[in-house]
Amino acid sequence: MNAPIVRLFLVFMVLFAGLVGATSWWTVLAADSARDNPKNQRDLLKGLEVRRGAITSAGGTELARSVQGPGDTYEREYAPEAETVSHALGYYYPLGIGDAGTERFRADALSGVSDELDTFFEQIVGGRPDVGDDVRTNLDLDAQRVAIQQLGDRKGAVVVMEPDTGRVRVMASVPGYDPAALEDDDVFTDLTTDDENSPLLNRATQSLYPPGSTFKVLTAVAAIDSGKFTPDSVLDGSSPQTFSATPLSNFAGQSFGSVTLTQALTQSINTVWAEVGVQIGDDTMTEYMERFGLYEEPPIDYPAAQVEVSGVYDDEGLVKPADAGLDLARIAIGQAGLVTTPLQMAMIAAAVGNDGVLMEPHLTREITDRDGRTVDEIEPERVRRVMSEQTAQQVTAMMRNVVDSGSGVAAALEGTGVAGKTGTAEIDIANNINQLWFIAFAPSDDPEVAIAVTVERAVGGQGGQVAAPIARAVLESLLD
Repeated sequence: MNAPIVRLFLVFMVLFAGLVGATSWWTVLAADSARDNPKNQRDLLKGLEVRRGAITSAGGTELARSVQGPGDTYEREYAPEAETVSHALGYYYPLGIGDAGTERFRADALSGVSDELDTFFEQIVGGRPDVGDDVRTNLDLDAQRVAIQQLGDRKGAVVVMEPDTGRVRVMASVPGYDPAALEDDDVFTDLTTDDENSPLLNRATQSLYPPGSTFKVLTAVAAIDSGKFTPDSVLDGSSPQTFSATPLSNFAGQSFGSVTLTQALTQSINTVWAEVGVQIGDDTMTEYMERFGLYEEPPIDYPAAQVEVSGVYDDEGLVKPADAGLDLARIAIGQAGLVTTPLQMAMIAAAVGNDGVLMEPHLTREITDRDGRTVDEIEPERVRRVMSEQTAQQVTAMMRNVVDSGSGVAAALEGTGVAGKTGTAEIDIANNINQLWFIAFAPSDDPEVAIAVTVERAVGGQGGQVAAPIARAVLESLLD
């Protein structure tokens, strides 16, 4: 081989190596930053040429798939059942409105680009076709339907997760939408401009509501786990009492004498829990709020843009009791600028039900390739221990009393113990508008599921009257 040919060969080798290196950089090392750049539409446009993977329910029902479109392109098709899980599932329209939900979070796997470098070499060497992986969710369609039916025409949300695995079995938000209908730009425009109903808003993860008395569960954990109180500690349940120079009353002005902490949770006595909050102090309250996951983005496999952070907010944003001299008495009973998502409240219930350990919530069960082989099985991930096992058992017993003989009796199940807590947060006192809540887990002695139910801006009613029966119906569908 003469010298010119050798030089030419070396030049081509250098160029090829540079091409491989550049491609490797952009497809692997810089993929995340490029994908997150709002000006880069590559991922969305690539979907036209990829037979995007299917998304299914936990039971294998197909919710979304790709079908042949014009020429070499593919189009997304949504099954009728997709409307039942619209917010959790999301949508995917690369030439129109973009994507959301699981369609967005699992975009790489669905589009077959989860391992860009392998894909690059396979396409060069073997002509690998553009076929995405399938995603199986944890969503239980039957329970999801029950949740939506129970909410009816009321705005609200239901979240159910397994305490010991974090698997999200139900993520219902009402009103919802039909992902298939979003192909029409006019439909999408109508939905985005419907400010009264906000059907595209996932109320389970994006809406922040005052939790009211459901937050007393967190206060109880902080009080007992810190060693400052026991379930048998006795406090004054009289009403009204003054906190932060303002009178605070119990529901309907009821006044109680000396009561234990257990009795105070069973009857949801505001003045007792306000005093508990004051006595445990700013630092302890902040510590347990953070342990439960407030003040941080929930670690769920769902787009960050569609998840809000729970905590106390003022005009400047998030503020912590330890930093700002807040009205701790009212924070302890779920008021005073404290707002949470239904997902966060489900996580609180789940942590108590899981012997004090908080798990990461997961919508996805597994990812499989075009040959049915498991590419990624989503394993349970522990976030942290929130409380001791003993504290969890004590608070469980207190929550069991709420359902057996207190404000949560409407959630009771025959033959199955339910540990729960009601909540009625006043939104507009003059017009009797409340945010209604119920959180629980069941069976109480060996929890399989934890639930949070909220009904938005209800006129009249209480959490125990409205939200608790919804929870009961959903729990029945899951535990049968």
